[in-house]
Amino acid sequence: MNLSTLYIIIQQTLIITTFVIGMMMVVEFINVRTGGLWSEKLQKSSWIQIIFAIIMGIIPGCLGTYTIVSLYIHRVVNFPALLAALISTTGDEAFFMFSLFPEKALIINIILIAISIIVAFALQITMKNKFIGFNKELSFPVHENESCSHSHNHHNHHSVRHNIKNISFVRALLITLCIGVLFLIFSGIVDGSHHLNLLMGGQTEENVIINHSPTEICCDDTSFEHHHHENNIHHHHHHDHGGEADWIRFILIILFITILIIVVIAEEHFLEEHLWEHVIKVHLPKIFLWTFGVILCLTIVNNYVNLHDIIDSKPLIILLAAIIIGLIPQSGPHLIFILLYAQGSLPFSILLANSIVQDGHGALPLLAESRKAFFVSKGIKIAIALIVGIIGII
Repeated sequence: MNLSTLYIIIQQTLIITTFVIGMMMVVEFINVRTGGLWSEKLQKSSWIQIIFAIIMGIIPGCLGTYTIVSLYIHRVVNFPALLAALISTTGDEAFFMFSLFPEKALIINIILIAISIIVAFALQITMKNKFIGFNKELSFPVHENESCSHSHNHHNHHSVRHNIKNISFVRALLITLCIGVLFLIFSGIVDGSHHLNLLMGGQTEENVIINHSPTEICCDDTSFEHHHHENNIHHHHHHDHGGEADWIRFILIILFITILIIVVIAEEHFLEEHLWEHVIKVHLPKIFLWTFGVILCLTIVNNYVNLHDIIDSKPLIILLAAIIIGLIPQSGPHLIFILLYAQGSLPFSILLANSIVQDGHGALPLLAESRKAFFVSKGIKIAIALIVGIIGII
């Protein structure tokens, strides 16, 4: 593994970690400033939680899933809602599916939504412990008698000028961190791209598209025609790649400008007890180290295992391979099945089974915070995928 690969692993880790931690900060601020009213309303309606989670899950990319995982970690949404988001999401693969076969991609999303609704509502009715891996208490407290939960009128007495003039070490450090993250985003060090396909033999996704283009099986007439189609697909993919990266960068910029404003206007107690002691010191190390460790291990393993060689011509073996690879908390490996389906080499039911089990990068923070919830959700999704896949190949 060379330095460029290590650089991109760190880059991917920073993208995931900054977004999740950023979302936690915003959730923390909103909950405290409203005295927990918004989260209480969401907590009181499990059905609204499920619908909200599905809506966030179907958003292409992993940002919506990160949001639901963050809310689950804070006990704002329960496990059925979390599972609904994890089933309905297709992660970064959504961009490829809508690029290569948009009609089938839409059908897959509709089916995933239907499965999410059925499974989540069934669990909502039958489950007793709806916070697997956690107790029922909120992971962040709302202090009714402290300055961080005072009314808006109280906040007016603590002006921005007062906060800056009497700036504390924690406030100065958090402002510096926010500016640092924004610098990393604007400079391109954190560019919003998930386009290093770490699990495809160390190739970038652009190379994978070229090397395994759907035109390989349909453009045997002339080398010119094959080359022409390859260039078109590569150009189209590159355009989508840039659009996805720009969208993620835009979200991160808005998120951390919001956090910067929060850090400037917030009360000292909130900064020290909620953001620094809770979000930064408790959650940040776990999420960063787990994310980095998982991506690094997957990259190293992939240097010795060619995932394409694992897939056999027998449908059941392919189905099991699709489900096993779907367990990997990373977007890259699932691209294999999208390309095989685009080539006409893979049944629709197996692609659907893989889409059910996989959840892209979205589950990495969950793995860091609650391995029990992670594995239980994967177990349920495996059972659903087996049923769907076997029905499809019978």
